[in-house]
Amino acid sequence: STRRDLLPPEVADELVKLQDRVPPFPSDVAVAMLEEALGSSVATAFREFERAPLAAASIAQVHAARLEDGSEVVVKLLRPRIRALIERDLEVLYTIAELAEAYWAPSRRLHPVRVVAEFENALRNELDLMREAANASQLRRNFEGSDQLYVPAVHWEYCRPGVLTLERIHGIPVSDVAQLRARGTDIKRLAENGVEIFFTQVFRHNFFHADMHPGNIFVDTSDPARPRYLAVDFGIVGTLSTRDQQYLAENFLAFFKRDYRRVADLHIDSGWVPADTRADELEAAVRAVCEPIFNKPLKDISFGLVLLRLFETARRFDMEVQPQLVLLQKTLLNIEGLGRQLYPELDLWSTARPVLEKWMAERTSLGAHLQRLAADWPRISSDLLLAPELLHRWLRRNDASEAQVPRGPAPDPTDAARGLRRTVQGVGLLLASVLWLAVELPPPWLGAAGAGLGLWLMFLGPRHSGPRAG
Repeated sequence: STRRDLLPPEVADELVKLQDRVPPFPSDVAVAMLEEALGSSVATAFREFERAPLAAASIAQVHAARLEDGSEVVVKLLRPRIRALIERDLEVLYTIAELAEAYWAPSRRLHPVRVVAEFENALRNELDLMREAANASQLRRNFEGSDQLYVPAVHWEYCRPGVLTLERIHGIPVSDVAQLRARGTDIKRLAENGVEIFFTQVFRHNFFHADMHPGNIFVDTSDPARPRYLAVDFGIVGTLSTRDQQYLAENFLAFFKRDYRRVADLHIDSGWVPADTRADELEAAVRAVCEPIFNKPLKDISFGLVLLRLFETARRFDMEVQPQLVLLQKTLLNIEGLGRQLYPELDLWSTARPVLEKWMAERTSLGAHLQRLAADWPRISSDLLLAPELLHRWLRRNDASEAQVPRGPAPDPTDAARGLRRTVQGVGLLLASVLWLAVELPPPWLGAAGAGLGLWLMFLGPRHSGPRAG
């Protein structure tokens, strides 16, 4: 529904209706569900409660209400029997995915079953409105005082697994571009803010709203020169592992700088393509796809064609889909579609690049490393305290093994010295590797390799060779 450039208009028009115009379920049912969840009558819990829904979407519907203190709120209720419907649909999706993996070999690099599992996890999270309340609360803290995004407050006393009560916000739907323009809204600034918000959530906060379609986004135009987004519906949020976050940031920056060799190297290092992939060939393929779209506004880029060529490139190099990134990719498509709708002249690259460069500079600074070290110090210190014990165990084990060796000529004392030296080197290498991983220095595999080598030197490395001839 957000990508009219990729779908026929009649299909996109129908999909838009799923955002907030699905036929509502009866008000009597909504009231009965609410009263059962809260354990009190609607008249007791609220000063006012509008029985006609304010909006109805595919999983839930929303009613306007007013608390006893006069606060305006919205009450979100799950649709009845929605869980059974979702279970049925998931069974269909899993069946299709399993058949694809079993009988269509090219699908295996796409990991369809794992992708459906990611989708299932997101859907199940959406069905727990207490989780959504927690997501809203976290996002609100992350953007406290922001002039770019406002997140409504949660009224926890009126929240249950099937009920969510939030502060009511008033704004213009982001899809109503005509009204935004009529209010004198700075559309260019609004579109750029959307890109900045996305990259800030993904990289600075590592906690992003992953359902940013137009039905969930409104605009506060009280100051048209400084418009602010108003977000609702926090059922789907995403986070990334530190490893994926680092690789993605480096990929984005390399792409913005047109450093296609770096893009190729990162894909190989991360395991997203086979390790025996020729970096120069992958570099040339990525350049052929990406170079034509630089320095063009969104309106002049055919992302349908770009996506097709990227899929062809991925297939050629056996590039595997990363299911844990599907939610992020979906959100990026939402954001890009939103930018295309708001301000087609948006320069996506120049808007995003400074945000990422600042984040990378902060992340790799000495202060950032020291902060991570301080945060991880309890775990690191426990590892450091274990080091003498590990050394002591090794020495005891070595002594015991020597005691079992048949008597013979005395061993060369230099061999024992070498063994002790290897053990000390192993302990030092292990500790250095633990610190490397703790402060998240790139590349992480180097820290892991160092730790493995340190353990090998301590426990499995060559022992002294025993008596020497002659």
